[in-house]
Amino acid sequence: MHRAYNSVLPCQNKILQMKWDQRYYNEHRRKVKEIRASVDNKPPKTYIHLHCKPKKLQIEEERLATIERDNRILLEKMSVIMRTRGRVDNHNAYDYRSLNREKRQRELLRITKENQEILKRITESEPAYDHQKWERNWNENEAFMDNICRFPRDWWQIQQREKEKKKKRKQKKKGQEKGMKNKKEGGKQNEVETKTPKEKTTAGQIDEEKQKTDEDLKADVE
Repeated sequence: MHRAYNSVLPCQNKILQMKWDQRYYNEHRRKVKEIRASVDNKPPKTYIHLHCKPKKLQIEEERLATIERDNRILLEKMSVIMRTRGRVDNHNAYDYRSLNREKRQRELLRITKENQEILKRITESEPAYDHQKWERNWNENEAFMDNICRFPRDWWQIQQREKEKKKKRKQKKKGQEKGMKNKKEGGKQNEVETKTPKEKTTAGQIDEEKQKTDEDLKADVE
C-alpha cells in the first residue's frame, strides 16, 4: 500500500510519511469531534406552567360546572311543568296592541316618499358623459389603428376563412371533373357499340381531341 500512497509533500520514505499523515488526520478528526461551539444553539428551557396552564383548566372546569348546574335546574323545572300544569297561567285573553303603531306608520310613509323623490330625481337627471360621442371616438381610433397596423384585425380568422373557401372550391372542381369523366366514358362506350369502322376512326380522333381539351383544362385549373 505504501507504494500506491502519494504524499502531498516530497518525502524519502513513503511508509513513514503515510503513518505520520494518518496520525495527523486522526488527531484532527478527534479535535473536530471534541470542539465546543462558541454559540449556544441549545433550545430554551421549557416551563410546565406555560404548557399545562392549570389556571385556565380550572376556569374551564368551573364554567362547565355552572353550565351543568343550570341545565340540571332547568331540567327539573321542565319536568315539574310536564307533570303538572305549572304554577303560572301566562295566557292573556286580550289582543296585542302597539302603542307606537301610528308613529311607525308615519315614519314609514315619510321614508317611502323620500325614496320616491330620490328615484324621480335619478331617473330625470341627464347624464354628464355622452356615450354616443365616446363610441364615435372609439370607431375613429379603430379606423386609425387599422390604417397604421401592418395586418388587419382578426387576420388569422380571415386567413382560415380563405383557406376553407379554397378547399371547398377545389372539392367542387374535383367533383365536376369526376362527373364529366364518368359521362364521357359512358358516352364513348355507347358510341363504340353503335358506330361502323369508319365512324370508329372519326370517334377516335374526336376522343383524342377531347382528351387534349381535358388536359388543357386541368393545366389551367392547376
